[in-house]
Amino acid sequence: MRLFPFLFLLLVLLFNYGFSESGVGAGYQLMVAVPVEYEVNFKGRAFLVETNQTAPNFRVALSIEAINGKYSCSLEVFLGDVKVWDSGHYSRFYITEKCLLELTMDGDLRLKGPKERVGWKTGTSGQGVKTSDLIFFEFNFYVLPIRNVVNIKVNKFTKDGILGQQLDVATRLTSSQSNSSLFYFSFEIEDKKVALYLNYGKLRYSYWGFQPTMNRSITYIKLSSRGLLLFDVKYKKIAQIPSEGIHPLRFLALNNETGNLGLYHYSPEKGKFEASFQALNSTCDLPISCRPYGICTFSNSCSCIQLLANENKGGADCSGGITGGFCNGKEAEMLEIDNISSVLKNVTRVVNISKKTCESLCLQDCKCAAALYFGNASTDEAECYLYRLVLGLKQVEKGTGFSYMVKVPKGTVKSHERHNVKRWVLIVAGGVDGLIVLLLVGGFGYWLVKRRSYSLHSRAGTT
Repeated sequence: MRLFPFLFLLLVLLFNYGFSESGVGAGYQLMVAVPVEYEVNFKGRAFLVETNQTAPNFRVALSIEAINGKYSCSLEVFLGDVKVWDSGHYSRFYITEKCLLELTMDGDLRLKGPKERVGWKTGTSGQGVKTSDLIFFEFNFYVLPIRNVVNIKVNKFTKDGILGQQLDVATRLTSSQSNSSLFYFSFEIEDKKVALYLNYGKLRYSYWGFQPTMNRSITYIKLSSRGLLLFDVKYKKIAQIPSEGIHPLRFLALNNETGNLGLYHYSPEKGKFEASFQALNSTCDLPISCRPYGICTFSNSCSCIQLLANENKGGADCSGGITGGFCNGKEAEMLEIDNISSVLKNVTRVVNISKKTCESLCLQDCKCAAALYFGNASTDEAECYLYRLVLGLKQVEKGTGFSYMVKVPKGTVKSHERHNVKRWVLIVAGGVDGLIVLLLVGGFGYWLVKRRSYSLHSRAGTT
């Protein structure tokens, strides 16, 4: 699916914020010097617009940041503690010596480096723009609510906040893809639903969705003060995701670290933005609550699959070196784990087959990394899901019919333990939960013994 540009209509209403028209007029320049030597974690800002007349406050800054051994220059827009836009989100402008923000005489707002090199511009030259309060920006951008990068679309930007976010069908809002992670998230508006996706290279798995009743089609969605509204081609509201708070909503955001979708309000009491609605409320329902080959347990903690002959105990990698190589002739077998499911959807699905056949399908496909089998004995229902990622695993109740099978190198599972494989792995997966239960039971037992001992001593003292 093509990534559509999002329209960001930013009106820097300097008059409303107490700034004169002459403050940022045609010919205006603001320069920030770049450190001569590279300093790790360096970040400097020069604010050209800042106001405290309203809550949350509004700020525009020229920023210099140390990234990957170089300095990046960007224009940033803040609403309270939320960075609502950054010119360098998708394309960094690396500079030396200095960075210059300039509103040209013909109305183009630009970021420039040494030798007049232009790294970013609004493209508004020749359109009659004389002051920055008249500039309309149109480009990709993102929101950063409480340290988490997201994308949004804005129709209005006022002193009261970001209002009327509207997204058309076939639009994707994507999180930032950091250098340390190969995954990124997307919130997508489709014909029949809105959904969250985990993206990894060309792989794309859904993990949450909301769709109108009666199979109705979506034309666009819009954020109101009370919820996220879904509309059809006739501009009629067909569904709503309501806010769960009392404060009016300001924006929707996609959490860059967890992939959760939130509708945010501003809390005057706490002086910050908070979520009035979150798509996923359980840690184990998040797609990367645990690392690959990790299982999210009932206690919302993570446990590795450790029944591996070549396991790397104490390491940070749950895979234990079992990934890859299956398309290069490496022989494989399946490690079965009962009562484990996956939150990832939108995968290859085969129905009405046996567990053995499901296992064989994964073994025959060298790119298949795992298979999830669901069988309901009472209805003869059987489903097989094939995955190319071992991710999003979570523990489920016994008797639900889920069985997860992980592809491992042949001989990984020790032959003398094969008869006890599923039970052994389940103990490992539930080890943290078992420890918690053991501590609770042990503590209660200790309390009973102490209480009985105290009672005996009390009786002895009164006789």
